[in-house]
Amino acid sequence: MVDTVVKYNIEYIREKAVQLVNQGLIQLNQPIYVLCKYLPYRDWLFVELELERNEFLLRDCIIDLLSREKWSEG
Repeated sequence: MVDTVVKYNIEYIREKAVQLVNQGLIQLNQPIYVLCKYLPYRDWLFVELELERNEFLLRDCIIDLLSREKWSEG
């Protein structure tokens, strides 16, 4: 059995959160850490590190994760 490694970038995490919100499994006002119930436990450390790199706290709301926009200079 080959163990696959999922790369958790911020876009993947956002997409997963959108799916869960659309399915009614999580709410926009819940903290980001509710995502841990829907992602493999063994991968949660990688998710936390990616969130931290993008300046998110686990206590921030899902809506904060989904509403952050990238602004380009120009």
